[in-house]
Amino acid sequence: MPTDEEVPVPPVVPDALEPALEELPVLTVRDTVIFPGALLPITVGRPSSVALVQSLGENRHLALVSQLDPRLDTPAAEDLYKVGTVCVMHKAIRVPKDNLLLFCEGIDRIRTREFTATEPFLRATVERIAEIEPAVTSEVEALRQNVVTLFQQIVTNSPNLSDDLAATANHIPEPGKLADFVAGNLPALSHTERQALLEQTDAVARLNEIHRHLTRELELLELRGRIQSQVQGQLSQSQREFYLREQLKAIQKELGEGDDTQRDIEELRDKLEAAGMTEEVKTEAMRELNRLSRMNSASPEYGVARSYLEWMANLPWSVSSGSQVDIKRAAEILDEDHYDLEKVKDRILDYLAVLQLRPVLKGPILCFVGPPGVGKTSLGRSIARALDRKFARISMGGMHDEAEIRGHRRTYIGALPGQVIQALRRAGVNDPVFMLDEVDKLGRDFRGDPASALLEVLDPEQNATFRDNYLDVPFNLSKVLFITTANVLDPVPDALRDRMEIISLEGYTEQEKVMIAFRYLIPRQTRENGLAPETDIHFSEDAVRFIVRRYTREAGVRGLERGIGSICRKQARRIAEGTRDGLMEVTPELVEKDLGAPRFRTDTELAERTRRAGVAVGLAWTPVGGDVLFIEAGRMPGGSKGLIMTGQLGPVMQESVQAALTWVRGNAARYGIDPELFKTSDIHIHVPAGAIPKDGPSAGITMAAALLSMLTDRLVRPNLAMTGEITLTGQVLPVGGIKEKVLAAKRSGVREVILPIENEVNVREDLKTEQIGEMKIQYVKSMEEVVDLALEPHTA
Repeated sequence: MPTDEEVPVPPVVPDALEPALEELPVLTVRDTVIFPGALLPITVGRPSSVALVQSLGENRHLALVSQLDPRLDTPAAEDLYKVGTVCVMHKAIRVPKDNLLLFCEGIDRIRTREFTATEPFLRATVERIAEIEPAVTSEVEALRQNVVTLFQQIVTNSPNLSDDLAATANHIPEPGKLADFVAGNLPALSHTERQALLEQTDAVARLNEIHRHLTRELELLELRGRIQSQVQGQLSQSQREFYLREQLKAIQKELGEGDDTQRDIEELRDKLEAAGMTEEVKTEAMRELNRLSRMNSASPEYGVARSYLEWMANLPWSVSSGSQVDIKRAAEILDEDHYDLEKVKDRILDYLAVLQLRPVLKGPILCFVGPPGVGKTSLGRSIARALDRKFARISMGGMHDEAEIRGHRRTYIGALPGQVIQALRRAGVNDPVFMLDEVDKLGRDFRGDPASALLEVLDPEQNATFRDNYLDVPFNLSKVLFITTANVLDPVPDALRDRMEIISLEGYTEQEKVMIAFRYLIPRQTRENGLAPETDIHFSEDAVRFIVRRYTREAGVRGLERGIGSICRKQARRIAEGTRDGLMEVTPELVEKDLGAPRFRTDTELAERTRRAGVAVGLAWTPVGGDVLFIEAGRMPGGSKGLIMTGQLGPVMQESVQAALTWVRGNAARYGIDPELFKTSDIHIHVPAGAIPKDGPSAGITMAAALLSMLTDRLVRPNLAMTGEITLTGQVLPVGGIKEKVLAAKRSGVREVILPIENEVNVREDLKTEQIGEMKIQYVKSMEEVVDLALEPHTA
């Protein structure tokens, strides 16, 4: 059907005198009200409405009545308003989708009396409502003029309304007709308001109602104008969204729907009130909140201030764990989580006992020092569990920026508090167990020195008023139990070391590693690899000892756990492939099959490398525990270089070589060495492995023994190791790291150790009888005693 096809309509005949009641077809419309005197296009598409239009003959009058519920497709009589408008249809045009566009002119108000038909369309008996014309008084005229003036102002300020409407309204003298004209052309009126005006028969009352609506509409137009003038200076392409939001907020405020920004401010205020801050901090927070409330929400400063207040509100200013220290329960938890470490546990329990008696103790900062894998970090977790407190941890390794501790100032983009404050927020309490891991690996560059920033954090006299650069208010850290860990203390600055109580964790013996494996490592690895220890895999003690001796040489147990985990994964693969059923017994042979050839030769390496004269075994301390050190001495006739030292020896170790050589040359006659030999030969000292840097004075007596062995051609006794500093007069001075060195000697198969006599107290305090085992320890005061004990006699 072509668009805009005009349907023939009989010509209009003049209205005759209508009776009081008449029957008319009823055209139901949605959300539409037509006033008498108004010409309005109406689109209809219901079958009943189309049938109604097609049934109109010469009398083109119809009753136009609005639905109560616009969602109904087929309204009945009870679904319509009682008051409508009798209209005359001037033209009907077909439009797409089989709809009709009707041009209807309102004639009179009507009230439906009785519906006489419902099919094919509604018909009803209607009564035309007479207009109540008021007397023309000065009040009525003043009201009419006010309505005209307001309507003209609205037309002027509304670009969608034609200026002709204002002129037309000015030429309507009748109050009732003026009210109907304005109501039909005022777009702000809702359907309900239009229907109410249609049902109002009193012209003055209708005009008063129109006056009220015009006043409201004019206020809204003026408000929009004020908003536009306020933001016009700031309006740009990037601020278009802000402008629309401002208009929306103004409309919501006028409608009483509230302001989201104001609600956010009040929520923040409630959070800050409930945070439990000190008065000083609360005053600063409220000052910042009042500043935020005066900011524009689109301002960049608004987001910065809002983030700051969110941090302030969410920090645990007064939230504590509140649990009492139970020293017996703490001891049980430490024993449950860690094997041995009795000295360490005693010192921890001493501290916790004082904390139980005096909960507000500003105690020392504990520092666990020891090689990797001995349980420093897990000890901190156990302490937190024993105290029933939250556990927070920060890794300090590689940290270079001082702001990582103290935070950045808010003037920087993306500024945040330091790691200390962030960790406290995550913990949610102000008294967690706080571990600062790897403090010996802190960096230092142009951005600052984090170790210096830690001085305030770890000082019990200062950290009660710790001031983060971002917060810029004091925060009390005195309730936090700080624990630090380090592998070595040398890189830690003296000022920082002075604030900590050092607790050393040395390496484990073979027996301790075996016990740890059966108690902790094997159950954990079987569980993590999906195996059942009762039905899938069982480790024999010989197999575990074989892994410890031949595949690991460490102070801790990480390498041991990796080996156990590798065997468990091999078994898991066999079970998954269906090549193994039932319980598998792990033996040394199976260990070698799954882990490959052994990496270390513990019992034979020492004997093989000391078969020739000039080779002695020393003991060294490293950050990962003790280790054995081979010292090799050689002589080259006819040389002119004197002393050659290789093996990346540090300056202190080079001085030890010089001191050892001086003692040997000074005592050459005593041991039958030709003094001329030193003039005609080059002496070479080498310390494998050459790629590893070495330093320290503790290999002095080993250097002298190797030189004397080479020059006298006397072998060093097999399976013997020694450590001690030598002086030019041949005295043997004490050295450090005795426990680590003795344990390393035992791991390497050494059966006899020579130590300075002044280190005897360290052996008694740090080493248990089962740790020493069958190994023999000899104590010496002078180099002569070392020679008598270490070198084999001349063979005939």
